[in-house]
Amino acid sequence: METKNLISVQLLCNHYNIPVSFISRLQEFQLVEVIFENDDLFIQNTQLKEVEKMIRIHYDLDINFEGLDAISNLLQQVESLKEEIITLHNRLRLYEDL
Repeated sequence: METKNLISVQLLCNHYNIPVSFISRLQEFQLVEVIFENDDLFIQNTQLKEVEKMIRIHYDLDINFEGLDAISNLLQQVESLKEEIITLHNRLRLYEDL
């Protein structure tokens, strides 16, 4: 796997001043995928936005990991519903133009 698309967990934790165990806990709840490569832990750069969101929710709002899991699942459902609404709206517009 190319390391240019990966972000070191250690650098991420140093930047946000959080313990590495926080990322490990996110991995336990399957909220983030951690990649072990060259004796170091990495996350994909596409997951950075989600990790930042989880950091803010956990530390700013004092939400535990079970709560993070529930919030993450609900946010995914909301995104899925938004996409479905857009698809249905586009389909409806197609029939209105006939």
